[in-house]
Amino acid sequence: MFENLSDRLSGVFDRLTKQGALSDEDVKTALREVRVALLEADVSLAVARDFVKAVQDKASGQAVTKSVTPGQQVVKIVHDELVHVLAGDNAVPGELKIDNAPAPILMVGLQGSGKTTTTAKLAKRLTEKNGKRVLMASLDVNRPAAMEQLAILGNQIGVDTLPIVAGQKPVDIAKRAKQQATLGGYDVYMLDTAGRLHIDEVLMEEVETVRDVTKPRETLLVVDGLTGQDAVNVAEEFDGKIGVSGVVLTRMDGDGRGGAALSMRAVTGKPIKFVGLGEKMDALEEFHPERVAGRILGMGDIVSLVEKAQETIEAEQAERMMKRFQKGMFNMNDLKNQLLQMQKMGGMESVMGMMPGMKKMAGQVEKAGLNDNLLARQVALINSMTKKERANPSLLQASRKKRIAKGAGLEVSELNKLLKMHRQMADMMKKMGKMGKKGMLKGALGSMFGKGGPSQAEMEQAQAQMQAGKAPGGMPAGFPGLGGGGGLPPGLSGFGKKK
Repeated sequence: MFENLSDRLSGVFDRLTKQGALSDEDVKTALREVRVALLEADVSLAVARDFVKAVQDKASGQAVTKSVTPGQQVVKIVHDELVHVLAGDNAVPGELKIDNAPAPILMVGLQGSGKTTTTAKLAKRLTEKNGKRVLMASLDVNRPAAMEQLAILGNQIGVDTLPIVAGQKPVDIAKRAKQQATLGGYDVYMLDTAGRLHIDEVLMEEVETVRDVTKPRETLLVVDGLTGQDAVNVAEEFDGKIGVSGVVLTRMDGDGRGGAALSMRAVTGKPIKFVGLGEKMDALEEFHPERVAGRILGMGDIVSLVEKAQETIEAEQAERMMKRFQKGMFNMNDLKNQLLQMQKMGGMESVMGMMPGMKKMAGQVEKAGLNDNLLARQVALINSMTKKERANPSLLQASRKKRIAKGAGLEVSELNKLLKMHRQMADMMKKMGKMGKKGMLKGALGSMFGKGGPSQAEMEQAQAQMQAGKAPGGMPAGFPGLGGGGGLPPGLSGFGKKK
């Protein structure tokens, strides 16, 4: 998401921040490049023009050119303006009006925008994170097996779906869903409407009738982020005829430009509530303008990183890990847990994308072959070991190494690199363990993953430290070798792509 824009802007700001002093002409030249970068990222011309003008108004004059760090001042102004464009006057990211049970949520959008999958993802999120009892109903009587698809997804995520009655019209299905949600004691009922073209008057009238019957608390427009500029036209058309309360952008993991997100909020005035970042049922994230702006400018997103870790690491497991590390214990079973942890959090690419400074090292990371295949190969090597070998890696001599590598279908050289990485991490854990409970380890594991997790203030402080180029007090043990500082993560630099 936003890779192209992020790369272009990073180049512009690198040149700015390296200059000791800036003239107004330097700022104008940089902002011309920013405008080109925005246009190449599929941001609408009007939005790009207004954005650059707003930044130029704030960046011109003595406040910036006579600042101690003028380049960084410009970057901060651009960051603040990005947040403004993405957020507007939106209140809480991802907040939905789901009071007055049962609260109806109407899902609308074009054909093929990922509406049915997004309906299921949102239902899962409301159930698991908000503790709501949700009923899903498909109103799509046009697309073959659309109703069956929603029923299958509902079964997968453990959310109830309205029983299918053949031959019913969408309005009748909506009435039946409302009745069952009321009688069944549901908090929310979600109506997945048929995909339509924004020029299809008949289907537009159909969804208008459903809206009038159910009076939805939220009408969410699902838009494919890959449609670029046309996504904005779609949003304006739907909002004019039906009335949209928020937008969900899908397939944002496959869009390196991300211009639709930047244009959508500015042109339509409608908040982006969520973004879809994959096909899995939990691949739906709240849209946080500040965090997205940070990612675009290569500042990372340490807050989201911590939240992902909290979701995937259990407090009891973290406590056990902390006790082991305090004793200086770190064997292959511990390393395997770290690798599996990273896979749960979306893989190496996802984690590194949220780490400050890693964007600039993308080429180095790619050249070193640091990807999810590497994690899978490392786990395969550990699985090929006996229980005794995992508990005591020092037993691994030449004959054992050959057997382990052969069992994993890999070369001995890869096993040697894994063992080197393990030794480096074990040394790091011993140092951390010696600091005691009040040291770095507790800061990384205890406060991050313990009961209740870090406070909002602590997370914001960590984010501020990262944006200032400082590493906070130790990365969590759930990120193998990903400590602060420059260069590739320790122990991983030797891993090349498999030949």
